This record gives sequence, structure tokens and C-alpha cells, in this order.
Amino acid sequence: MKLQTAREMPDAFIILFFVVLFAAITTHFVPAGFFEVAINPDTNKSALIAGSFQFASDYQGVPLFAEQGEIGFLNFAFEGMVSGDKWGSAIGVMMFIIITGGAFGIIMQTKAVDNGILALIAKTQKFELAFIPILFVLFSAGGAIFGMGEEAIAFCIVLLPLMRAIGYDGIVTILVTYVATQIGFAASWMNPFSVAIAQGIADLPLMSGLEFRVIMWFIFTSVGVAFTMHYAQKIKRNPELSPCFNEEVFSTEPQVKVKFNLTDGLILTTFMLGIVWVIWGVIARGYYIPELASQFFTLGCAIGLIAILSKRLKVNDVANAFKKGAQELLPAAMIVGMAKGIVIILGGDQADTPSVLNTLLHYTGLFLGQLPETVSAVFMYLFQSIFNFFIASGSGQAALTMPIMAPLSDILGLPRQIAVLAFQLGDGLTNIIIPTSAALIGCLGVAKVDWFVWAKFIWRFMLLLVSISITFMIIAVSINFS
Repeated sequence: MKLQTAREMPDAFIILFFVVLFAAITTHFVPAGFFEVAINPDTNKSALIAGSFQFASDYQGVPLFAEQGEIGFLNFAFEGMVSGDKWGSAIGVMMFIIITGGAFGIIMQTKAVDNGILALIAKTQKFELAFIPILFVLFSAGGAIFGMGEEAIAFCIVLLPLMRAIGYDGIVTILVTYVATQIGFAASWMNPFSVAIAQGIADLPLMSGLEFRVIMWFIFTSVGVAFTMHYAQKIKRNPELSPCFNEEVFSTEPQVKVKFNLTDGLILTTFMLGIVWVIWGVIARGYYIPELASQFFTLGCAIGLIAILSKRLKVNDVANAFKKGAQELLPAAMIVGMAKGIVIILGGDQADTPSVLNTLLHYTGLFLGQLPETVSAVFMYLFQSIFNFFIASGSGQAALTMPIMAPLSDILGLPRQIAVLAFQLGDGLTNIIIPTSAALIGCLGVAKVDWFVWAKFIWRFMLLLVSISITFMIIAVSINFS
């Protein structure tokens, strides 16, 4: 089966390099400035005083290379990666990504998640009215809980013949798998590779705002289920209405091989108990990046032990799965660290220390500050949506944008939680349509749906999702979501 290929775009590291280069050049033309700060009695943290911006008189642009621990353009990679501490960006967030990636590598290597989904498909495929909603909610939850995305390609391969045998087309297959994962990804309350990273960079408690996001996830998922059910029933009644009516149709009956057994059940039960433990730790004990990373590591070890005792995996298989999972997320972790180099090149993220970043934030704040707070929040969301076209990676986009968007929200008088909300909605939902998403192009290739056909089909649904997103941004501002 010949898959479509994504349009050639520069790698995120290439984009990052030139962004840092531009930042370094900017320091020679834009003067540095600083704000006065005061302790916020509500949060006990320092906050900048609005209207207190001043230009620094003794600031010089960064050199090409610096010595003795100073900052130069060519020092940005190392300095960015070792900056901060275990409680936040960059080093703490980097290690969180790597360790959590390794833990999920063990979980996925056991195949318990795959077997559980296949077992559910086998049990529900005869109940057509429940089949699509159950699958959609399941994949949406996968996107929300552990950032499911590229895995949708494999499930498209499994589900496509089944969907066609029932009377649906390839578009329905993409809707219940890939689109569902991205809706969950965008509305997530705990995705360790998206919203958790953004909250860590913004110095917010992980999983803060959980209640608001769970409600948001439920509404987005319900809308997705309703849209998919409406389209699926229309296509089943009249297949000629399908945008890909001339697609190749499988003539054989789908073969869904179910291998779900006691080991799978035990692993999935342990996984769910682990997620409950993580949520309890955040809510009841105030766990943050160090504890959460250790919780996911413990969960990976527990599931690895079950897999070993049940002879599902060998000891070395568990170690290799951990290394593979960590390796797959190493580029994301490196981007987080190197992106912090942008902030360091611009002079750092301390409001009371002279930096070019403070100057940029000041003038951006002057522009957006003339607008109502709700309009400013919507602009932040639209910016993130457009930016995702160039970097279709949640962790990469968080690393590049949140160091700027978080303090910008302070200047605008908006809670940083709203900046995170703008990021996750802008990042996740646009993955449904942008041709630079490798996972989308992979799913389209499996289902033999041309991207232009897909774009023509999905744009109205995208407008609906954008409208709902803007509504949530307005609500978040009105309730001072923090």
C-alpha cells in the first residue's frame, strides 16, 4: 500500500536554529529593558508591576561565542539544556519527558493497550449504534491521557476493512481514530507530552485546572461523536455521498485477531490504578515534576514486572522498551532545552533583569493591551493555531512558545493558565487538517484519502471546533481561569 508523504518541511531543529540566530541578531538592534517586580500576596510569587518598564543603559548584544560561562550564540544549546532545576524548565522538564517516555515505552511494548482496543472492537462491532461512539471516546481518552497520536495509523490499518464491511468509508475510520486522538490531545487535562510540559514551563502546578479541562474534553468529544455518527449514518444510507466513493473496497471479511487475556487485564488495571495515583498525588499532595516523573517510572516498572512474571516480556525486553520509549522522545526533550536557549540569548526570563525579551514583551503588551482581555486571549489562541503549521509537535511548540506567551499573559493581566489553554487548543486541533502532520498524512495514506479531499471534507468541522475553542477562551477569561 503506497502511503502519501508529508510536504517537505524543515526539521524542528533547523527552525529552532534560525530562530535562535534571529534572536541573537536582534539583541544588537533592540535595546534591553526591565520591569519592577513585587510579591503577589495571593500566590507569594514575584509579579511584574504594570507600567514599570524601563530601558537598561549598559546592555550589549550577545557575541558569537562566549567564555567563562557567559552567553554567546553558539553556547545556546548547552546553556539551554542545563538551565533551571528539577522543578521546571529546562532540565526538569527534559528529564520528565525522557523518563515518562521510557515508562510508556514499556507499557506499549506489552501490547496490552492494543489487545484491549482490539477486544473492544470485536465485542462492539455488531452493535453499530454503540460501536462508533465507544471507539471515538476510547481514542479521545487515549489522546488525553497519554498523548496518543501516531499510534492511530496502526489502528487505521486494523479498522479500515472492518469499517468498509459494515458500510462505512475510509473517512469514518480516520474520524474515529486519528481525529478522536487529536480532540483528546487538545482538550487534555494531563497529557504528559503537551499540557504538562506547557504548565511546567509556565511554572504552573501540573494538572491544575483539571475540572475545567475535563468538562472541555467531554464537550469536544461529544461534538466529535455527534459529527462522526451523523456522517457515518449518511454514508451508510447512500455510499455515493462519500467524498472518496471511488476508493478501493475490500472484498474479504475483516479479520480482527483478538489475543486479550488475563495478563492484558492485569496490566490495564495496573495502568488505570497508576493514573488514579498520579491524579491523587497532584490533587491531594501537590506533586510536581519530580514526583510525577517518579510515579510514571514506578508505573512502568510495575507493568514491566507483570510482563516478566507472565512471560509476556523478558527482562532485557523491558529494558529495551524503556530505552526505545525514551529514545523516541529524546528529540522532544532536546528541543525543550535548546528552545530555552532562545530565552537565554534574549537575556533571560527574569522581569527585573535587563533583557531584550522584556522589551519585546513590553511592546507586544502595549499592542494587545489596547484590546479587551478576551480579544487578547483569542489572539493568543489563533497565534498558536497558525504556529502549529510549522512545528506540528506538541512538546516542541510548547518549548518554543510558552517561554514568551506565559510572561506575556502576565503583562496582559491574564492568568498563565489561559496561555496554556491557548497553546493546547491551538496545537492539538489544527493537527486535524495541517498537511505537515506526519500522523495525519499516514492515516490518510492508509485509508487512501487524498489530503485535498480530506481538507474539503473537514474544513466545516474545523470551523466548528475553532468556534468552540474561542468560546472556551472567552469563558476562561470571564471566570479568571487559573
